[in-house]
Amino acid sequence: MITIVDYGMGNLRSVQKAFEKVGAEAVICADPEKIAKASKLILPGVGAFRDAIQALKDQSLVEPILEHVQSGKPFLGICLGLQLLFDVSYEDGEYEGLGIIPGKVVRFEDQPDMKIPHMGWNQIERTAEHPILAGVPAHEHFYCV
Repeated sequence: MITIVDYGMGNLRSVQKAFEKVGAEAVICADPEKIAKASKLILPGVGAFRDAIQALKDQSLVEPILEHVQSGKPFLGICLGLQLLFDVSYEDGEYEGLGIIPGKVVRFEDQPDMKIPHMGWNQIERTAEHPILAGVPAHEHFYCV
């Protein structure tokens, strides 16, 4: 079963419905003990990095998430949930992340011909082959968030 981490920030029901749509069972959970025992873990998120990392700390969810990832069990960070995995974020200050992925989260530089942040349909352009895109035609449309 898939466990979706509920730390008060995220589109939890949307993520759960996406898994249900493909026939997978997913539960939303805020209990650190149950999260520690999860076989598959999803960390979604919407909002500010500072608030999200603080919510994980306040709800004692940092340790179960770190242990899950270090165990090698399946894990997916979505949107802000992925950003939280990095060492540090510079969104509205400097905030320490979970340190699972080496690196930092920085804002894209403003560009006059590009809307930042961008949400909407785009065609992808491959710069290298990758297994995740196996079978996906060149210049396929994707919804970017």
